Amino acid sequence: MKYDRYKNIILANDTLTGFEKRVLLNALSIPRGKVTTYLSIAKSLGTRAARAVGQALSKNPYAPNVPCHRVIMSDGRIGGYSGGGGVKRKADLLRREGHGVCKGRIRVSNQ
Repeated sequence: MKYDRYKNIILANDTLTGFEKRVLLNALSIPRGKVTTYLSIAKSLGTRAARAVGQALSKNPYAPNVPCHRVIMSDGRIGGYSGGGGVKRKADLLRREGHGVCKGRIRVSNQ
């Protein structure tokens, strides 16, 4: 239900590019308690542009409802978070979902 509501909101947002919409829709599909990487999202979209995925996620106006906090770097670092509270908030959100975060890293095996 939440997925469908936010999917429609994302698709109707005229300020987002097509690529940004696809990235946000991909993030929207990440279940609670799971993480993925910027590179994994990029590959699922047919590119290797992990930084472009990060830039698209930084424009997420719906965080944390569209869970960009569940996207991390390939080496386990949690990366950035443009939602209120910055990376501290991202780490807190990940901890609440059962992930161990220590020194800005998460176990990549939780993907």
